[in-house]
Order: sequence, then structure tokens, then C-alpha cells
Amino acid sequence: MLKKQYLKTKPVCKVTFSLPAQVQGESVYLVGDFNDWNETATPMKRNKDGSFSTTLELPVGQEFQFRYLVNGTEWHNDWEADKYVPNPFSGDNSVVTT
Repeated sequence: MLKKQYLKTKPVCKVTFSLPAQVQGESVYLVGDFNDWNETATPMKRNKDGSFSTTLELPVGQEFQFRYLVNGTEWHNDWEADKYVPNPFSGDNSVVTT
């Protein structure tokens, strides 16, 4: 799930990325264009309800592809993303538009 907050003082959008508790995982990382697809650069925090989330400030007026990496082996999409695009490895990437 994506939650966007546009800042009035800077040309950035605070985007909160969330993965629901139904996805069972010990570790979850947010991986995408914004971190050069680094699989360990952006860890997500486990919330009290079992979901995972993290917030990034992204430049306004751009699109970023991303996926969630669960337990270092399972790739998940955000089913509430702004759109989806095919990736070269099979399947789709989620896209957030700021």
C-alpha cells in the first residue's frame, strides 16, 4: 500500500510503502530505482500489527519502479501501486508516481 504526502516547503513527496501482515516474513526490504535496486539498502520496519513499512522522500514529478524482497528470496509487488510494468526477469514491477 502506498501513502503519499506532498510537502509545501520542498519539491518532494513523502511516500510510505507498506506490506500487509498477511505476507509472512522475518525481513523485508524495499528495492527499486530510488536505491539502484540494492537488495539491502532500504530495510522495512515491522509494525505492531505484523505489517512492514518505510517512508522515503522522493522527487516530485517522477516515476519509480520497485518491489518488496521478503526473506531475501521472495519478490512481492504492491497491489495498490499506481501502475505496473514488465521487468526483464519475469513478472511485473510496481510503479509509484510522485
